[in-house]
This record gives sequence, structure tokens and C-alpha cells, in this order.
Amino acid sequence: MGGVIGQWVTSGGIFVVLGLMLINSCGVPFPSEVIMPVAGVLAATGHFNIVAVIAAGIAGNLAGALIAYSLARRFGRPLLLGPGRRIGISASHLDLADRWFSRFGLPTVFFGRMLPVICTYISFPAGLAKVQPVWFGVLSLLGSTVWVTFLGVLGYEVGANYTKVAGPIGKVAIGIAVLVVIAVVGWYVRGRRRAAARSGSGA
Repeated sequence: MGGVIGQWVTSGGIFVVLGLMLINSCGVPFPSEVIMPVAGVLAATGHFNIVAVIAAGIAGNLAGALIAYSLARRFGRPLLLGPGRRIGISASHLDLADRWFSRFGLPTVFFGRMLPVICTYISFPAGLAKVQPVWFGVLSLLGSTVWVTFLGVLGYEVGANYTKVAGPIGKVAIGIAVLVVIAVVGWYVRGRRRAAARSGSGA
């Protein structure tokens, strides 16, 4: 997935980063854990400005969160579990986000934007609960800023290390970063398969 996203970002530029992060935040499973580090690596190798990459990521993440929140607030679960299934939204995703939201309340809007998988779906329970829009927007912006900046800078440092360090230390650092990304994506895909299996067995 990282290679495909890298090709998209390279050919489409900053607007692709913004678009992918928006789509991710709307509940479509394009993981931010891949999008932003890949964009950061490309920034380190001279394709983009890292500040622009991070700004685009934050803007897309916030815009997608507001769209998802508004749809859930206005139309509720029938939309999310009807047409929403076509873009990867499932009852298990909503239930997971609901449990986090029920347990921790409003702070989940902030912290949920920094958790893999949860960050993609946390806007929906907030919308269903009709969280005050201003609070939702502010907490989403703060959480998105922390998460997107972290991922973008992580990718940037990996890219800079790749271009500047030729020794074994550089290779080890890059290898660790790649393994982390693979582990996150693998965990995400495994969760999706388990959810699909449960859905199939319950049908």
C-alpha cells in the first residue's frame, strides 16, 4: 500500500495528501499511518516542503472529521451501516469507536485522533451523540495536529536518514521504520479480516 500511496502523492502532490487524509477521516480505510510517513519521506527527498505536507494532512484530517461528524449527526446509523458499508464502514468499527466514546467521553475526540483505526471512525459516535460542534472541531483540530505532525516528521526523519547516512546505522533505522509501518498495516488488515469473518458468520 505504501508504494501505491507514494506514487499517488508523487504524481498528485500536496493535494493528494490532503485528499487521502480527508478520505481516511471520513471512514474510508486509507491509513494515515502510511499516508503521512510516505509524504514525509518524499518531503525529505526534496519533492515537497514538510510544513506544507503537515498542513495539508491536518487540513484533510479535520475536514474529513467534520464531514463524518455532520453525516452521523444528521442521518445516524442507517446511513453509516447502509451506504457506508460500500466504503468499508462496518458495525464492528462503529461499536469499537462507541465503546471508546462511552468509556472516556469528550476527551476521546482528542485522543481518538491519535489511535490507529479509532482515528478513522471516532467522528461517527461523536456525531451520533450530538457532541457540541465547536468542542468537536477544537478537539479534533488539536488531536489531528499532534498525530499528523508526528507521522509527517517521522517519515521526514527516515527520509533524511536514508539520504544522508550510508552506514549500517542508517540501514537499521530505516529497517525498523519499515517494520513498524508493516506491523501497523498488518494489524489493521487483520482487524478488517476478523470483522469480515464475524460479519459473514453472523449472516
